[in-house]
Amino acid sequence: MGGVTSSMAAKFAFFPPNPPSYKLVKDEATGISVLDPFPHRENVDVLRVPTRRGNEIVAVYVRNPMATSTLLYSHGNAADIGQMYELFIELSIHLRVNLMGYDYSGYGQSSGKPSEHNTYADIEAAYKCLEESYGAKQENIILYGQSVGSGPTVDLASRLPRLRAVVLHSPILSGLRVMYPVKRTYWFDIYKNIDKISMVKSPVLIIHGTNDDVVNCSHGKQLWELCQEKYEPLWVKGGNHCDLELYPEYIRHVKKFISTVEKTPSRRNGSRRSTDGIEQLRQSTDHYEPPRRSMDQRDKPRRSTDTREKPRKSTDTREKPRKSTDRPPRLKFHEYTKFNSIDKLEKLKVSLDHMERMERSRRSVEYHDKSSRSNDQQLEKGRKSVDWLDRIRAD
Repeated sequence: MGGVTSSMAAKFAFFPPNPPSYKLVKDEATGISVLDPFPHRENVDVLRVPTRRGNEIVAVYVRNPMATSTLLYSHGNAADIGQMYELFIELSIHLRVNLMGYDYSGYGQSSGKPSEHNTYADIEAAYKCLEESYGAKQENIILYGQSVGSGPTVDLASRLPRLRAVVLHSPILSGLRVMYPVKRTYWFDIYKNIDKISMVKSPVLIIHGTNDDVVNCSHGKQLWELCQEKYEPLWVKGGNHCDLELYPEYIRHVKKFISTVEKTPSRRNGSRRSTDGIEQLRQSTDHYEPPRRSMDQRDKPRRSTDTREKPRKSTDTREKPRKSTDRPPRLKFHEYTKFNSIDKLEKLKVSLDHMERMERSRRSVEYHDKSSRSNDQQLEKGRKSVDWLDRIRAD
């Protein structure tokens, strides 16, 4: 069943750039790896990182000598780190953070195939690399997830109680809810952020554009309502899915958030190393998760106050070109191919209807079987009574 889930997820959620936007080149003289066509920078490391699922992902680590925090950035569903590279450099400078970005399995020059559970292993590997290779501590790490990247970000954040903070940029409630406004969590849904966000103990900043035509702004608003430790959200008026970095309030608000959490002492104490926490607290993402009641139903009173805005059906979730924070003409980003086409959405609707019909049929058959067994038992009792009367008469 897990294989079916991964297969369905891959069809709807993952669009790695083909061909990749970069090549991984190793200098024979120095042994240093670089992303071609970008020149080598002294403050940038290019790495290959092994994951617990047997893949090797490519990551970049950008140093900032003024940094006290490290940002772990999970990008969207149609980008690779070649397309994100210059944005990573700029964010590191403007936010005064060290920054690690990585490619999911099957993206860029990372090995393997993209799947929900592979992305969970990928972000764990990147996080472990920060701790073991760069000495980063959980209390100084900020997880940043954009759109589909909010999935692995929320999953990891829900299992690391002492993180400095979490940033969710145009996040999703779940994969299925981007395409269809379902009110429950289905077994084949992916990235069930709606069911995990309440387990995140760190301060959470949510950023979403009010005109997002890929992931409706209501996704961000509902997730914000469900957060334990809310920070003032940023609803970018007029912002779409891939252009929020162009708005001056974006960098100001993120910078203010990071400054605030850096000044606030952490109240989330713990004595064990956080990599141990990953292994011990992980609710085996490799295995089938039983269906859970959706937070759509459990938390109705906590919904966003903006009742006029309802989730819209997205027929296409492939993202549009992104731009940089302050030099848009120079940077070119092809972020986020859209999840789906109209044909796939119609097939999904048919699939949901079919599953509901099968469930009703199963219950009907079970009821019929119980009735049949009850009738058989009554007939057997009647037969025994007749036999008993016959014996009495014979005597």
